[in-house]
Amino acid sequence: MVSLKKYFVLVTMLLGVFVKGQTVATDDPIAAMLDSLLSQKMFETAFSKPVFPKNNKYKFGIDSVPKYDDYTYQARLAKLDANSPFDLVYNEHVKGFINMYAMRKRESVSRMMGVAQLYYPMFEEVFDRYNIPLELKHLAVIESALIPYAKSRAGATGLWQFMYPTGKMYGLNVTSYIDQRCDPYKATVAAAEYLKSLYGMFGDWQMVLAAYNAGPGTISKAIRRSGGKKTYWEIRPFLPTETQGYVPAFIAANYVMTYGPEHNIYPAVPRKTYFEVDTVVVKEQMNFEQLSQALDISQEEILYFNPQYRKNIIPSGGNAMCLPKNKIGIFLNNEQDIYAAIKAQQKEGVIVESLAEVKKTHTVRSGEKLSTIARKYGVTVADLKNWNYVGKKGLKPGKKLIVYVREQQPPKIKELEVKADSKNDQNLAANKDGDAKLVAVNTSSKEEYFIHKVKKGESLFSIAKKYGVAVEDVKSLNNLKTNDLNSGQVLKLKNK
Repeated sequence: MVSLKKYFVLVTMLLGVFVKGQTVATDDPIAAMLDSLLSQKMFETAFSKPVFPKNNKYKFGIDSVPKYDDYTYQARLAKLDANSPFDLVYNEHVKGFINMYAMRKRESVSRMMGVAQLYYPMFEEVFDRYNIPLELKHLAVIESALIPYAKSRAGATGLWQFMYPTGKMYGLNVTSYIDQRCDPYKATVAAAEYLKSLYGMFGDWQMVLAAYNAGPGTISKAIRRSGGKKTYWEIRPFLPTETQGYVPAFIAANYVMTYGPEHNIYPAVPRKTYFEVDTVVVKEQMNFEQLSQALDISQEEILYFNPQYRKNIIPSGGNAMCLPKNKIGIFLNNEQDIYAAIKAQQKEGVIVESLAEVKKTHTVRSGEKLSTIARKYGVTVADLKNWNYVGKKGLKPGKKLIVYVREQQPPKIKELEVKADSKNDQNLAANKDGDAKLVAVNTSSKEEYFIHKVKKGESLFSIAKKYGVAVEDVKSLNNLKTNDLNSGQVLKLKNK
């Protein structure tokens, strides 16, 4: 489920440290999560240096940290509450989080206010389409601090912190190339659908927030334990500790993201806002290095706008790419030339074998561990956990695991138009490095061949078995006198 993540294990509430006027304790996990913003590489790309406005709204000094009495906080939240379907109350629990955001975590809030200029307009467009409150855009603040690739210890991932099963339920696929939980737009659509579904269950937005954190089953249990109470504050004593702090944190996020200037907090200046980026569909596979060269943009910036691509590769098949509008314009004006240049680059020297992603199912055997299964398929334990839900009890014999394996696929040699001699024979041309290139001189031939580049440890027998051909046929086709092969050697093979 989407909940029970490390960021919201509110130890401070368990210890009962909320007293009047006191801020959240220094070891609070939400505070630690905000601190992590400062070390995130994405912010080196996302922002110019924070700039303190010369003519700030309330004429505060640059180091001023304004403080207000309870009546002021209550009045401001009442103003927000008047235009919101949420019960934006003010109490000591909410005050503790306001103090954390507005006093101790000011720089983190400034940066979140900056990156919100990239994501909030998109959140609002999606939520408006699903007819759910726009205030829910602030939910991503306490879920991920607006970090699109944030990941919890439990495996919840992305702006909206989807666990694998819940993400899958709402159409977010995870493969070795793409994690759609990190796709800002697709994950936001999934979050909207999930939130609307929860509202259909509980009919109260505060309860929806609690269910988003703890899961609907936990909320139903709390309702029963409370004697049938139906509001968040009534069932709150019966909720898990982290969920008891979740709604107060959400209310505080609403407050600070709205009243930042009143606390002398201003947005860091983002390099690009929502209205300065655009999206295009990429028809051919390409990697970030190739895009960087073609569009004169850093790979770090490409990753920042496209956090869903796990291997710095945009696979073929019509995947979306988000970039600054001027770079999108360059791409569209030169799209076919870019594809052609990439293909030409791939054809230089030895023909490069293509990589295909193959979905496989592994049935867990007795005694098997995630680490041994990962080694078997050449993936990581983290990959297996991303693709499958693995509970606290670990693997059980007979469990089916999804595994995405990248396999080399021998490319077919395309027939090239060349001038044929009078006999119209087929010739084998060698390049300068001694590796073979196949040149089909007889363009009327229907026979198709492919090549295999010998890898370390491979033998003629293993290669022939892999492709279902006879060893002697491979030797004959490649004029081999012995069975000896060298790593890197190129073999010509005939399609069956």
